[in-house]
Amino acid sequence: MPRQRSAGGRTASRPVMRRAPPPAPVHHASPPAPTQQNGGGGSMLGGLARIITALLLGALAVFVWLSVRRKKRAWRFPDPTQELDEILKIEGKPTLYSYNVLKTATKNFHMASKLGEGGFGAVYKGVLPDGTEVAVKQLSISSRQGQEEFLNEVMLITGVQHRNLVKLRGCCLKGDERLLVYEFLANRSLHQALFDETQAMKLNWPTRLKILVGTARGLAYLHEGCQTRIIHRDIKASNILLDKDLNPKIADFGLARLFQDSQSHVSTRVAGTVGYLAPEYAMRGQLTEKADVFSFGIVALELVSGRGNLDLRLPPEMAYLLDWTWHLHENKRLKDIVDPTLLGDEYSEEEAMRVVDVALHCTQSVGTMRPTMTRVVELLTHGADAEIPEVTGSSKPRLFTLNNLAPGGTTLAWSNNNSKIDSKHDSPPESEEQEGSRASIPSAAANLVEPR
Repeated sequence: MPRQRSAGGRTASRPVMRRAPPPAPVHHASPPAPTQQNGGGGSMLGGLARIITALLLGALAVFVWLSVRRKKRAWRFPDPTQELDEILKIEGKPTLYSYNVLKTATKNFHMASKLGEGGFGAVYKGVLPDGTEVAVKQLSISSRQGQEEFLNEVMLITGVQHRNLVKLRGCCLKGDERLLVYEFLANRSLHQALFDETQAMKLNWPTRLKILVGTARGLAYLHEGCQTRIIHRDIKASNILLDKDLNPKIADFGLARLFQDSQSHVSTRVAGTVGYLAPEYAMRGQLTEKADVFSFGIVALELVSGRGNLDLRLPPEMAYLLDWTWHLHENKRLKDIVDPTLLGDEYSEEEAMRVVDVALHCTQSVGTMRPTMTRVVELLTHGADAEIPEVTGSSKPRLFTLNNLAPGGTTLAWSNNNSKIDSKHDSPPESEEQEGSRASIPSAAANLVEPR
């Protein structure tokens, strides 16, 4: 501080007052001006957010897919213990085989052991440790019907015993694997014996008649001999197996249904093989034992003629066996239907014409006009003592097509002459108690090969 001098020459000091510093100005915070560096950070954060969102959506989609897949697999193949409990309740329980035993018996399901393949799985020849030959059916894991067919067949035919029905020896359950074990029949199926280019057999007339009568007896037992009637639903040449003596045995009960005495019919979705379907069943899903009778009539014609029910290599008027037979009947030329290879010392024209008459009787358009299988056995075995009613043109089923039964192709069935086909109105009813998903209708051409 400056000092002031007094009159005497001395400097006098004066007190100085200190001032408080002014208050600092208050500045309101404002966002920093954007810079190039901050802008890059924002883009990185946005990109990261998009990546995280995509990953979350992807994870959610995978989770949903796995959940649906698990549910589907659980529907087809539930916990084996549930099925095992059902099987153990069956009277006359089937033998439960170890998976490893059957795997070894079939040489690990090798192609060389394969006997054939159908819609629900392949069949292999196997030899058990005790030397017993068996046929092992491995149900397809990818088949939605596999688990249903497994339980259906085990529960229906375990307690059914007849010399003209194939015997189920047992089964196997392991994880997703479902195996059915049958008696082994050396001559495979009637379809192979008649139509296979490499395995066809020369069947004389007495043998063909024996096969037909045995099949009729097996069906008669199913319809009338069991405690509860059974409708097979898929009678055809490939489901009639032949033992070493060429005795027939009806096989493949995966589509079979029980039929109570109090029921006039069962309404169900159509299942079976084209060309063998009865008209009332193909059009309206009305199932009775007369549907099996119709199918049997087709098999009878195949045995007499030596040709399949459908052969597109023939002229159009001859392509469908039943239609051609009725044409010959109307023109009094039924003898033309007989397989030329049958003609010889053992052939009986009277018996052959009788079989054709029975077949026409079985394939009439109205189910109630068809005979029972017990009556069919009588007509085939009692000769001239059993009179066969005359069939007329009004009984002839009309060939029609049902494009909705097979994707991508035309399927064949037969109808009453007075019936009109309308897939919107005549389609079989659906019900949770019925087996809508079980319909197994291959394309018409499949009948020229080994059907299911």
